[in-house]
Amino acid sequence: PMPPPTPIYFQQAMSSATEDPAAASTFPAPKPKRTPLLRLELRDLSQPGTHSFFKHLSASNAIEDAVSGVLYWLYKDLPTHCIPSTRSVTLILRPMGGVAYTTGKDFDDDHKEIHFSTDYINGIAEGRKKEEMLGVIRHEMVHCWQWNAQGSAPGGLIEGIADWVRLKSGFVPPHWKQESDGDWDAGYQHTGYFLEYLEKTFGEGSVRKINDGLRGQKYKDGELWENLFGKKVEKLWEDYGRHLRNEKADEEAKRAKEEGEKKDEATSDSKSSEQTPEKITRSGGNIHYPRRGLGP
Repeated sequence: PMPPPTPIYFQQAMSSATEDPAAASTFPAPKPKRTPLLRLELRDLSQPGTHSFFKHLSASNAIEDAVSGVLYWLYKDLPTHCIPSTRSVTLILRPMGGVAYTTGKDFDDDHKEIHFSTDYINGIAEGRKKEEMLGVIRHEMVHCWQWNAQGSAPGGLIEGIADWVRLKSGFVPPHWKQESDGDWDAGYQHTGYFLEYLEKTFGEGSVRKINDGLRGQKYKDGELWENLFGKKVEKLWEDYGRHLRNEKADEEAKRAKEEGEKKDEATSDSKSSEQTPEKITRSGGNIHYPRRGLGP
């Protein structure tokens, strides 16, 4: 039998340059103690999804920008020792079910692998391929650098932080929406928007504090949230739901007011048109009246 094809493999050290808009702001992305080695592995070059990846993205830029963006949102203004000691990140493009997942290598969890489905890439609408691929990579890159309370943090919180970083990075898919049904830790954008509410309510850096609260200790539901925000997470979730309902009511009231003003304006224009006297003109000493039976 033919041996399986050898994966094509590239690697490079992360450079100091970045194109990430967040990392390029006034506050540059923090630098970890160890510069991570960034790798790209291609399991099947013949896959249409592999072709699409290279058609729309520069692999080195996409991976470097993802690292810089994640470090910016999770560790800005924090000491270097707060950043995990991730030594390498390998992006693996391969055919598989699902979208993507991140894992550590068996021999050393400081070496991370992001497995990204070329089948999924191939199925993305052409007009959204670039943004969606960058969004998925940004989400998965968070898992390479975030804390997880020694494996005890709720999975929904871990996924919510990853989607919050994706949200802040500007890679929001059109199907995302804010909602307060269900539990706060349902994960992904459901929890991501809740975290964004906390960020806006309690100030910039709130999610950063949550992530740092998962460093070096087990997750304790009551302690984490009450120490940071003075309330149980369930109460914060209730407040978030009330906030969304108030926002929706305000939007509906604003829309009703605008529609009412448009109707009033249309009615006013109609009445004004009916009450405007018809023009009487003079020409050569003769008076010309509108034809409503008034003239000769």
